[in-house]
Amino acid sequence: MFPPVFRLLLSLLAALPVAAHAEQTVLRLQGSNTIGSVLAPALVRGMLQAQAVQDIQTLPGAVANEVQVKGRTAQGQLIQVSIAAHGSSTGFTALKTGDADLAAASRPIKDSELVDLEALGDLKSAEAEQVIALDGVAVIVHPDNPLPQLTTEQLANIFAGRITTWEALGLGSGPIRLYARDDRSGTFETFKSLVLDTHDLTLATSTTRFESSEQLAAEVRRDRQAIGFSSLSSVHGAKVLAIADGAASAMLPTPGLIASEDYPLARRLYFYLPPGQHNPWAQALIRFAQSESGQSIVTASGFIAQTIQAMPVRANAEMPAAYRGLLEQAQRLSVNFRFAEGSATLDNKAQADLQRVVAYLKRTGKLDQKISLVGFGDAKSDPARATLLSKLRAMAVRRELARQGVTAREILGLGAELPVAANDQDESRLRNRRVEVWVY
Repeated sequence: MFPPVFRLLLSLLAALPVAAHAEQTVLRLQGSNTIGSVLAPALVRGMLQAQAVQDIQTLPGAVANEVQVKGRTAQGQLIQVSIAAHGSSTGFTALKTGDADLAAASRPIKDSELVDLEALGDLKSAEAEQVIALDGVAVIVHPDNPLPQLTTEQLANIFAGRITTWEALGLGSGPIRLYARDDRSGTFETFKSLVLDTHDLTLATSTTRFESSEQLAAEVRRDRQAIGFSSLSSVHGAKVLAIADGAASAMLPTPGLIASEDYPLARRLYFYLPPGQHNPWAQALIRFAQSESGQSIVTASGFIAQTIQAMPVRANAEMPAAYRGLLEQAQRLSVNFRFAEGSATLDNKAQADLQRVVAYLKRTGKLDQKISLVGFGDAKSDPARATLLSKLRAMAVRRELARQGVTAREILGLGAELPVAANDQDESRLRNRRVEVWVY
């Protein structure tokens, strides 16, 4: 029989290896279901692999829409990253309560949330607000539905319960059944902002609501009377409708039209990292998400990467002669430069895109006189003023590119030509104020 003191020593020694390798939660991510269901776990796995973590596995949590990504560091430490995907608003709430290190959002932070979280620093700064991917809110119906397209006005009236039957749209028969994400969802916030709010309408109380895009799309595929909306990555066999806003042509959520943010329901997907947050794993995830490897995972997860590419543009009769001339000589890049609201300053995404464009031009040997910049704007009472402002925007981009060693061949200002959105709301006007890049 060992003496009591010796037995105590043995028990302490036996416990040491367990304590040294106890599992540690190194990063807590909360927020958007759109991001958290597939993309965030994939990015976390990629980041952990880049950090030489081994034995990586993704396990479901105790609650639906929660997972843990686990692994072992080179030093043998067991670590995990927890991901809770209950809607964009829950991410900002978790930042405030200290229950998350990083928030995922499928819509920009609201002014009220900025005020509520001001103790954490400026969450609209370029350091804090990180666009990690692009997505399109897809309007979906049953695969057998013959409807090809809708306007945003028709869409608003349908989801507000003003258009209630398929006969009212000139096809089919029977009632329209509505499916939408819940109020905590960034997908719903985006739809509400871009469709319902712009027509001063609210969602019909008869709408069936879902926390998960996957569940919503599955119900739409089963219901011939259904119409819903989800992330483009969650369509899974439902029919996607083309959408027109104002005088703009109807557009499907194709990769090119989402990358340029021309599609009416295009949106940005975000990580928000408080400026004072020094968690090295959170910072590593941000860096990885913006890297080429991270953007490859964005594509593989069904979203649209921010990688710069040349893309084809089809000519049409509405194009001004100067624009058609570009089509004959050059290709458009898959990015539009947009500006912060009420400012001539490039917004956070545009500042990051500037570096991506420069890297693309360096890689392809097109730094000198190989690009044209085309500015557009919203309609003004004075068309000459609209043209001038659109050219000034293009000149602002030229100035920023020149600082990086890029010289442009030509600057065009096309005013309110070729709108991608209606001009009756601030959000739409901001989308029309853009600068395209064309390469020779």
